[in-house]
Amino acid sequence: MNYDMVTAIGITIAFLLAVITVFKLPRIRHAFLVPEGYAGLLYHKGKFVKLLGAGRHIRWGWHFTLEAQDLRKAALVVAGQEVLTADNVGLKLSLVVTCQVVDPVKAVHETQDWRGDLYNAAQLALRAVVSGVVVEALLNQRLEIGAQLLARVQREAARIGVTVHSVEVKDVMFPAELKRAFAEVLKSRQEGQAALERARGESAALRNLANAAKLLEGNPALMNLRLMQSLAAAQTAGNTLVLGMPGGFVPLKNGKSTTAPEPPAES
Repeated sequence: MNYDMVTAIGITIAFLLAVITVFKLPRIRHAFLVPEGYAGLLYHKGKFVKLLGAGRHIRWGWHFTLEAQDLRKAALVVAGQEVLTADNVGLKLSLVVTCQVVDPVKAVHETQDWRGDLYNAAQLALRAVVSGVVVEALLNQRLEIGAQLLARVQREAARIGVTVHSVEVKDVMFPAELKRAFAEVLKSRQEGQAALERARGESAALRNLANAAKLLEGNPALMNLRLMQSLAAAQTAGNTLVLGMPGGFVPLKNGKSTTAPEPPAES
């Protein structure tokens, strides 16, 4: 082989290497970008390799894939569920579950759909809690019921890498007959309260009148003062008042007459 042939072979090999580099190098270099608030699950040939945080990550080789898992808080709405209370009243309740993925590996690998599992856990917890509460207590203890639901749902959520921050009763829907019954009870209760307040006012007024009567009976001169107050009020208002002096009028002060007595007639 002469020198020209060796040179040609070298150029050909270099050209082939350049072609391979151009077409193959981008395939073995992978740049993965994980957004803030997410976690990246890195897989190699379908097998989990590593959990990646937010940022840009470079991997060399073939058959790498990345799955992003949201780590932010989310609100899961459980639509209205037909449930029976302890006194066999049928109600429809809806819930709002505030949750967050804290273990993305478990949330992705332990269950096919962690949201569906959490939804079902909230449904079962709702039926279990409401079945032990009467309907009136359900209306007055919504916060306590939410705490019981939270305790039940948290245990199930921890198994799939999810934490539950709160469970709240969103809506309580009654049947039409029960709505009318509650409205009548509320109306009767309000009417009874109003009647009780009127009776208390009348009793207080009667007690005041009785006390005033006893006071006037022991102090007749007070009637004169009251009369003078009425006259002064009428004069201030600019009205003309014709008043007859009562027969039992008691003088405010007894004193001698200022008129000089007539001299006795001479005999």
